[in-house]
Amino acid sequence: MHVLVVLAHPLKDSFAAAIARTAVAALRDKGHHVDLLDLYAENFDPRLTAAERDSYMTGSYDLADIAPYAERLKAAEALILVFPQWWFNLPAILKGFIDRTFVPGVAFDYDDQGIKLGPKLEKLRHFWSFSTTGSPWWVVKFYMGDPVRRMLKRGIAAFCAKRVDFRMACLHNMDDTTPGKREEFLEKVRAQVGTL
Repeated sequence: MHVLVVLAHPLKDSFAAAIARTAVAALRDKGHHVDLLDLYAENFDPRLTAAERDSYMTGSYDLADIAPYAERLKAAEALILVFPQWWFNLPAILKGFIDRTFVPGVAFDYDDQGIKLGPKLEKLRHFWSFSTTGSPWWVVKFYMGDPVRRMLKRGIAAFCAKRVDFRMACLHNMDDTTPGKREEFLEKVRAQVGTL
């Protein structure tokens, strides 16, 4: 299986980077082809350009600046996002990656009236994420309503791929976690990607 792993953290020694390394190693051990996209290492520019926005609903989206990233996304049979949650949201670089690559003609198409979206990521069967947050689980789930999960599952995966297997695992209380809890989470990552 062709798996695109997208890492969104600026520090190479971060726990997010450790999660990505763990996922990549486990996937390769299972014989999958893994494409690791480290957004910071590749200096991905998250800013939507004027040309991109201007062409958004024209039927001919301007892919000039992001074509290689769009091709990597379209090739994926499984997509795994790895990121911390900051202010109950995605890091800006990951949001920009989504804004610039999950676009008309790549991730979806508009219907003839330009209203309804039709999924276009035909190869994508698995849309997973591994995340961390400094907040307790109950704050994320009950107080905030689990905004990142809702946005990824209902606002992106469901509109861009048919019958996609969506999963999200999050290590909460990251700021107070112990080395043992972090290792438990990495083992969870290994086990989950081992099911692909």
